[in-house]
Amino acid sequence: MDRSAPLTWRKSIRSTSNDNCVEVAILPDRGRAIRDSKKPGAAFLRSSGEAWQHFIRGLKTDGFR
Repeated sequence: MDRSAPLTWRKSIRSTSNDNCVEVAILPDRGRAIRDSKKPGAAFLRSSGEAWQHFIRGLKTDGFR
């Protein structure tokens, strides 16, 4: 990943300024970066595009029970 390119972080529209939230950014390889909104300068988790799709599919189908 090119660390010189800035990421565009998004937070859920359901979040308020006082909530503990996560933010997500799309990576150049179509993966995702996930970070804590309270600590934007801290490290973030990186997910491949394939792993992210599996995660979203699990959320939509209630596959994590």
